[in-house]
Amino acid sequence: MATITSANAVFLITIPSLYSVPQQLQGFSTDEIFATDPLESAEILMGVDGHQSAGFVFVSISQTIMLQADSVSNIIFDNWWASQRQVRDIYLANGTIALPSIGLKYALTNGALKTYQAVADAGKTLKPRKYTISWENINPAII
Repeated sequence: MATITSANAVFLITIPSLYSVPQQLQGFSTDEIFATDPLESAEILMGVDGHQSAGFVFVSISQTIMLQADSVSNIIFDNWWASQRQVRDIYLANGTIALPSIGLKYALTNGALKTYQAVADAGKTLKPRKYTISWENINPAII
C-alpha cells in the first residue's frame, strides 16, 4: 500500500553564484516542510453586458519553506540574503524536490528569494524560520 508520508522528501537547491553544488535542505519544521500558493493564471473580465472574457497569463509560483530554528540549512538562506545585500542584486536559484511516497519529482527554475526571516521568533521554544522563493516554473515528472 502506498503512503503519503513527507518523511522521505528530498529538497535540493542550487544558487550558482553561491552554491554551484546542490545543497540538500534539512531540519524542516515539525508540521510543515514547504507550501506553494494556488496560482491565478487566468485574467478574467466581465463585461457590463454580462459576457465574460478570459485569457491565460504567466504567473510566478510562490513557495514558502519552513526550517526549524536549529536547522543547519538556515545558513544557506542567511548567505543568500547577505550576498544579495552586499552586491545589491538578485541571485537566482534552481532546485529539485523528490517525493518518493507518491513517485514524483519536481524541477524548480529561476527562483528569487522573495522573503527572508532573519531571526527565529521566540516563545517557549524558538519557532521555525520561514523563507519564500518565487519560482518561474515548477515542472513535475515521474520518478
